[in-house]
Amino acid sequence: MEDIPLHIMLITLMFLLVLSGFFSLSETSMMAINRYRLRHLAKQGHRSAILTTKLLNKTDRLLGVILLGNNLLNTASATLVAVIISTSFSHNDFALLIGTVCVTFAILIFSEITPKVIAAAYPERIALATSYVLTPLLKVFYPVVWFVNLFVSALLFILRLKPKEADQTQKISPEELKTLVLEAGHFIQKKHQGMLLNLVDLETVTVDDVMVSRSQVEAIDLNANDELIQNQLLTCHHTRLPVYRDQLDNIVGIVHVRKVLNQMKSGKITADTLEKAMRESYFIPSGTPLFSQMQLFQESQNRVGLVVDEYGEWLGLVTLEDIIEEIIGEFTTQAPTKTNQFTKQEDSSIIVEGSILLRDLNRKLDLRFPLDGPKTLNGLILEHFQDIPEAGIGLNIAGYSMEIMQTKNQAVKVVKIYSISLIEDDDTII
Repeated sequence: MEDIPLHIMLITLMFLLVLSGFFSLSETSMMAINRYRLRHLAKQGHRSAILTTKLLNKTDRLLGVILLGNNLLNTASATLVAVIISTSFSHNDFALLIGTVCVTFAILIFSEITPKVIAAAYPERIALATSYVLTPLLKVFYPVVWFVNLFVSALLFILRLKPKEADQTQKISPEELKTLVLEAGHFIQKKHQGMLLNLVDLETVTVDDVMVSRSQVEAIDLNANDELIQNQLLTCHHTRLPVYRDQLDNIVGIVHVRKVLNQMKSGKITADTLEKAMRESYFIPSGTPLFSQMQLFQESQNRVGLVVDEYGEWLGLVTLEDIIEEIIGEFTTQAPTKTNQFTKQEDSSIIVEGSILLRDLNRKLDLRFPLDGPKTLNGLILEHFQDIPEAGIGLNIAGYSMEIMQTKNQAVKVVKIYSISLIEDDDTII
């Protein structure tokens, strides 16, 4: 090689460094590309996306051809620099040391770090382009890559590692999915983003978190007189009501109010009329995830269910609308009993009902009350005191100062929370 001009060897060295940089670009871009975006493009018939997907499906072969090319080119570059040094400086050891340092620096800058930084910034654009080059290279060098991978497979077997099985069993957790939705905020409308996050939470939220407590459920007593039953039907705020006999514990069915009211044209509504029109009660075990219950409502064609505990006593009522509201937010039409749960005061405090669900309180006022215990503010306060507190007592829970305004029937009815601002947006109606 001593007969080759110096400038030709330098040009060849630069060419080798550029080619090595190409393989570094390819490696980083292939590993950093968004797999979900890639699958979407492949499903649409994008040719380069299809090629890239095929390459990534056989990662061992892809890395084999990339690293084979990269290391061969880097080794060739170092050898060429040694030839240039020996030719120009007559085998001077110090010059060889300087040449080694220089070629190492050049490989790091031009063939490794810079290409990889660029590939990490634009992985999709580069990976899709390089797939056209890597695909034929993999076919050409397949025998060499296959031979090298024999030793790799043997080493993995000795270490008892199974990369393919690990890749197949890797799943996205709900928290990771929520992070993915949040990071896609520039591409998803805020309202849609909130709905997606709520949908992910359906698997962790249970019917106990959204049910209307038993003390607040509107129900009809079959043993009441006919006039009282008619007045209750005419003034109720719900489409479906539970029906009981003698005691609220003894629920005998669910009645569709509109269907019963239509019969008033033909005659007087009586307990017998209700009994004939009512539907059998649908019971839901306490702790059922909302997502599962939504599917059960669909399968059973029910819209209302009574939540029961392990002893068979019913705790409250949950409807299909309650689950839908967890996804899309509250409806604009609400019963009067739900519209006055928040009252803003001039001193920036908020008057709230003790029966309010902590999930609603956290969501609407952007608070951080714990959700792993009691479901209502009343329950949280009773757990804090381990007793029934009197009106006028102040307390601090989770860093929030509160004052009990009213207690009645062994329950906290009204509470004032200090220094709270209402959150009003498109998804929250207060």
